[in-house]
Amino acid sequence: MIPISDDNPARLRPVVTWGIILACVLAFVWELSLGKEMDAAVLVFGFTPASFFSNYWPVDVGRVPATLTIFTSMFLHGSVLHIAGNMLYLWIFGNNVEDAMGHARYLLFYFVSGVAAVMTLAFMDPASQVPLVGASGAISGVLAAYVLLFPRARVTVIVPLGFIFLPFRITAVWVVGFWFVLQLLMAAATKADQPGVAWWAHVGGFAVGAILTPFFKSWAFPLFGSVRRRGPWG
Repeated sequence: MIPISDDNPARLRPVVTWGIILACVLAFVWELSLGKEMDAAVLVFGFTPASFFSNYWPVDVGRVPATLTIFTSMFLHGSVLHIAGNMLYLWIFGNNVEDAMGHARYLLFYFVSGVAAVMTLAFMDPASQVPLVGASGAISGVLAAYVLLFPRARVTVIVPLGFIFLPFRITAVWVVGFWFVLQLLMAAATKADQPGVAWWAHVGGFAVGAILTPFFKSWAFPLFGSVRRRGPWG
């Protein structure tokens, strides 16, 4: 189930969301320009738990402070599909969360969610020597905020059935709920030290995003969306 749009217009121009997307795209173009050295860049600027908790560092690779890589890792991606998926989710859901929080609070919220995601994965396997890259942890926090603020927003998704892509319109609570349950199941079924998708980072970013949303949102945006009243007084 792949979301492609929603029917939830925003009042503010999502300049922070656009800026994050642009920064991630430019970072990925830079990665591609490195050719065979792209893997080395991931080792240097990706977040490696073992480097954060100990003196481990990849052999013959330059050093960047481990604390700094918590942030640089959020702008790097490992493949075209990786960045395309992340930026699609941020494009669809980020504008409304930015609208509900305001530019500055949204930017802070995004990075705090990203840090929480990185540290969740790190504490699950502090000895891991596998570098973590990607914006998905921070975007997980954005998804949590979206479903808390706009659970009844209609989201258009496509479901691939072989060579056929069927479009559906369903509420955000089902789209994000399905996504989060999948993250939980995959995190529980996958060893923390196994390379691949950072499932626990997604869970951590989502959990912290859900906790922080009430403190970052504007008073004009109630939790669980506005109530649509019926009848002559609605």
